[in-house]
Amino acid sequence: MSYEEAKKVFNALFMHEMSDDEMLRFLLSIKLDEETQTEVIAAAAEVMRSFAIKLPISDELCSEVIDVVGTGGDKIGSFNISSTVAILCASCGSMVAKHGSRSVTSKSGSADMFEELGVRLDLSLKDSAKLLEESGFTFMFAQAHHPAMKFIMPIRKKIPQKTIFNILGPLTNPAESKKSLLGVFHKSFVSKIAEALRINGATSTMVVSSIEGMDEISISDITYASQLKGGAVHEFIIDPQEYGIKKVPLKAIIGGDAKENSLILHNIFNGRATDAQRDIVMINTASALMVDGLARDIQDGLEMAQSAIKTGKAKEKLKQIIEISNKL
Repeated sequence: MSYEEAKKVFNALFMHEMSDDEMLRFLLSIKLDEETQTEVIAAAAEVMRSFAIKLPISDELCSEVIDVVGTGGDKIGSFNISSTVAILCASCGSMVAKHGSRSVTSKSGSADMFEELGVRLDLSLKDSAKLLEESGFTFMFAQAHHPAMKFIMPIRKKIPQKTIFNILGPLTNPAESKKSLLGVFHKSFVSKIAEALRINGATSTMVVSSIEGMDEISISDITYASQLKGGAVHEFIIDPQEYGIKKVPLKAIIGGDAKENSLILHNIFNGRATDAQRDIVMINTASALMVDGLARDIQDGLEMAQSAIKTGKAKEKLKQIIEISNKL
């Protein structure tokens, strides 16, 4: 299926021009595996984003924002790493428009943890944009921005296996961010998603999947990565030990519910976390800062992230986000 052919079919899907049976057959026909076409992923993401309710921000701010997000579905049970990274990135100067939802496959989704931290999530679109402008961070509930999904979701729930929608969320940021650190649950999608983002106008991104299938950069083993930079995608491997990070078993970064995960975040920002909890946040933050153009490379990003924690900038940024969100 070509890009244009896929766009036509997905437009029909999102415009509810298919019956439930037709939707079911169509979604079952697109296998989510190593054979999934990059053009189909790109077309589906472009159509889904075109039907989304956009965050009302200027074109200038749109070009600045970055998302730090995972597809979920890795079933590792880690704490809310990307959400912690998002706040740390904001404390380093990034403009973070975080796209996420409540828990689906884990005990705590990004929305669950931010709510536990005290960040107000029921903001209007205008106030959500204002939070971004004033604090350098905002959270966008996926459900509030993708109303067209309401009649697709029941069909998805009838399908026991993963569908293409399991990878589309991170590609459809309502702030239309052109920069992202994006994690996926299997290495076969790393280069495909990076290429799909390039097709749809992204300017700088890194897509990652660890050898264990975690949708983050791992500190337990190597991570497969594809980076879009200067209009081209190149693949490489991230080995945390090259940056002086000690290799640890996966169980070292396991989290819990929203309360437990918010405590882990506070411990990281206050210098009381375990080395593993701190290190996995640091290397993911470093990579996001590199993608954002604020760090020269991962080593430079690690130093920036370490400084933000050591000087208290990270916990001050969290405090600022909470205060502003509750005043709006």
